[in-house]
Amino acid sequence: MKRGRLRVLLGAAPGVGKTYSMLEEGRRLQGEGKDVAVAVVETHGRAATAGLLDGLDVVPRVTVRHRGVELTEMDLPAVIARAPEIALVDELAHTNAPGSLHEKRWQDVQAILDAGIDVISTVNIQHIESLNDVVQTITGVPQRETLPDAVLRAAEQIEVVDLAPQALRDRLAEGHVYPAARIDAALSNYFRLGNLTALRELALLWLADEVDSALKAYRAEHGISNKWEARERVVVALTGGPEGETLIRRGARIAARSAGGELIAAHVISQDGLSAPHPGALASQRALVEKLGGSYHQVVGEDIPRALVEFARAVNATQLVIGVSRRGKLAAALSGPGIGATVVRESGDIDVHIVTHSAAGGRLALPRLGGALTPKRQLAGFVLALLGGPLLTWLLVTLRSAESITSEVLSYQLLVVLVALVGGIWPALFAALLSGLTLDFFFVEPLYTVTVAEPLHLIALVLYVLIAVLVSYVVDQAARRSRVAQRAAAESALLATVAGSVLRGEDALQALVTRTREAFHLTSVRLRVGTDVLYSDGDPVGDERVTTMPVGTRGVLELQGRDLEASERRLLTVIVTQIDAALEHSALERTAEEIGPLAEADRMRSALLAAVGHDLRRPLSAATAAISGLRSTDVDLSAHDREELLATAEESLQVLSSLVTNLLDVSRVQAGALAVSLGPVDVPDVILPALDELGLGPQSVELDLPPDLAPLLADAGLVQRVMVNLLTNATRFTPVGTPVRVSASQFAGTVQVRVADRGPGIPADRRNDIFVPFQRLGDTDNLTGLGLGLALSKGFVEGMGGTLEADDTPGGGLTMVVSLPAATQRPQPEKTA
Repeated sequence: MKRGRLRVLLGAAPGVGKTYSMLEEGRRLQGEGKDVAVAVVETHGRAATAGLLDGLDVVPRVTVRHRGVELTEMDLPAVIARAPEIALVDELAHTNAPGSLHEKRWQDVQAILDAGIDVISTVNIQHIESLNDVVQTITGVPQRETLPDAVLRAAEQIEVVDLAPQALRDRLAEGHVYPAARIDAALSNYFRLGNLTALRELALLWLADEVDSALKAYRAEHGISNKWEARERVVVALTGGPEGETLIRRGARIAARSAGGELIAAHVISQDGLSAPHPGALASQRALVEKLGGSYHQVVGEDIPRALVEFARAVNATQLVIGVSRRGKLAAALSGPGIGATVVRESGDIDVHIVTHSAAGGRLALPRLGGALTPKRQLAGFVLALLGGPLLTWLLVTLRSAESITSEVLSYQLLVVLVALVGGIWPALFAALLSGLTLDFFFVEPLYTVTVAEPLHLIALVLYVLIAVLVSYVVDQAARRSRVAQRAAAESALLATVAGSVLRGEDALQALVTRTREAFHLTSVRLRVGTDVLYSDGDPVGDERVTTMPVGTRGVLELQGRDLEASERRLLTVIVTQIDAALEHSALERTAEEIGPLAEADRMRSALLAAVGHDLRRPLSAATAAISGLRSTDVDLSAHDREELLATAEESLQVLSSLVTNLLDVSRVQAGALAVSLGPVDVPDVILPALDELGLGPQSVELDLPPDLAPLLADAGLVQRVMVNLLTNATRFTPVGTPVRVSASQFAGTVQVRVADRGPGIPADRRNDIFVPFQRLGDTDNLTGLGLGLALSKGFVEGMGGTLEADDTPGGGLTMVVSLPAATQRPQPEKTA
């Protein structure tokens, strides 16, 4: 029996329309004459989704009893017995009720597929096993129902049912996803705009990776090696030379010409790891690649052109960007075709761009003939030639015979090889010439003359020289590679040590100074700015030489001890660059620390003066006038008039006292001196007293407090003051006759209390302004206070370890969301005597 095919509709979050799309597809297929049956579908009370079931054959569910509760699940035997062409199975990651045939619904689907029935199913991104922890980090909600990645990847077709995050929030606010009682909590928790955006990106990236993997598998299965231009992939070859930045920017422009183009930078290192680019060049070029949105890769290969082309084919590249060779004309003529010509020959159908640059070779210069051996080894080679030649000649003359010419030639050849191994090319050339002349003088007829009578003798001399050159070249290259490897290892170790010191929390500048002294074996290193020594390591010695290196324009690095070699100075330049960057960062931090408090103090001072001049004047003037009237002897006041004046004075002084108290509270909050006593607090125990304080009844406030709500870990007095401030603002802006809604919910160890009004709301770009002291967003009447209520509330909530945020009210208005940690135990009732 042919196995059925699985088609999965993947969604970023609940409510994007997976079930709706599945039922629509089922109706479409049924209209085409297919036999479609609904094995199981979850409508979640959504009328539009339930309406699509009309006309579809729905297989009745089976009832399962568990702990006295009746649960309905898909009737797997009935679905298989019904044997439709296509079965619609909702929620692939669903966990079946205990007692079912299988633990998971995806296992039921496997049985349906084994029966030869095609299946269309749905799943959300948070249910994929490999992404479960990522989704929990984003949303704060653990997912207990998961689906193995292998099950989903085995599907013949996976489609993303996509919906923009804001559109999903609008659907939620309009009641198309959850009942009205759950809308506020959903919008403030799981369905936050940032959460939905991250989940959407996760779903699209997962599917993109799946498509890319499927494409690679298909190409490998069918042996396809030529490029497929599904999108432009531009590979830029980097050598670590100065032309790298030019090549990267050219590659980025090529990639940008096509929508979705991808920039990839690759640096090929030899298999023995002995490449020696500038230590800072590749790092800066890598940063530039990432800044331009590309990716950086290192490829290991002995044959650089072949390794580069093979990498380009592996990533399905369509363009390859390389630079013109930096070799001179004579060097290029002597060494044959370079990397560029080989890449063009091997690239096949990959377009190759050879980019010229300022570092390209154009002068008729001889190739460098420098050696990598130390002067000591070269001197030892000359000494061996000068001493070994006469000793070998004396020995061979003593043992000379008519048939010994072959052994004599090989003996001198051995001497040349030994000198080449010890001293390199110049001592080897000297030994070859000396041994050739000696051999001709003492052992070749006519003896004791330097006469080359036979052409073969001349060939022998040339062979001596050629052997010396070849052997010395091999020795020189081995020494060069050894030094490069040692230098690269030292540079990597130093940079890794410095980076590790900074990551472990050490001061960046002190770490750089300390590791510099240790790495270069110096007596002391000091970082001086002006006349001040900011950082130092080691004890200076008075008679030792001090070498200085400028650190940008900010300071000088003083190094005391031995002289550094050229390669060490090259690495030191990289470290000095890092020190300069760290100095700049420190200077910017100090400037910010100095300016921040001054700017804040100036802003607070200006705001306080404006507030005192505006908001304190009214109650102070009213109280002064009332008391002056009471003390006046010119007017005969009645008892009623005196009572009115006393009431006015009392009310004004109460307002004045409240304003001054708020000012003092703001100063305590900003100074970090707020006294907080945390403990378990039941939400109703702080909301009901706040309502009583404000005189708000059932007509003014609608309460939605779940009975099983966890208590807050908070200060009861501060929470009550927060509720008073939030309710005051909400009732002020809510139209008369419309109640303010107060609701609460529990989410990932956090209790959230929401106070929602039905007023005009606040634009999203100005919501942070309402928490700024003395900010009233345009309120100019004298009854709104100093604009400290929300600033105080935010300070109180944050002082208790929570957050206060503003959000939209579904249907219009503003919702203030108080989030505080949930307590592990409930408050104990007070004992009465």
